[in-house]
Amino acid sequence: MFYNILKAQNLVSYENNKFERNVLMENNNSSLSIIALQKDEIIDTHTSICDAACYLIEGKIEMHFDAEKFILNKDEILLFKKDEEHKVLALENSKFLLIKI
Repeated sequence: MFYNILKAQNLVSYENNKFERNVLMENNNSSLSIIALQKDEIIDTHTSICDAACYLIEGKIEMHFDAEKFILNKDEILLFKKDEEHKVLALENSKFLLIKI
């Protein structure tokens, strides 16, 4: 995989009835993943053991942190700290890059 140019949109698909995750790189607790969610699909409340960035490649998602809600559109990035409880709702079929550092 290294030294290759990858098309992010082609690395995951919407074909399954649950979210699809493809881990592109991983080192200890850090990782780079691409995730596909179908419209109305939810990733339930969880925490991350690393600080993270979510870059939306296509679609529209809603991220919930306690009482706050953020809507991400294509080409937007949301940064968040580790140990923050959050959940994700796909408002449209969506693909995003998740960077944990």
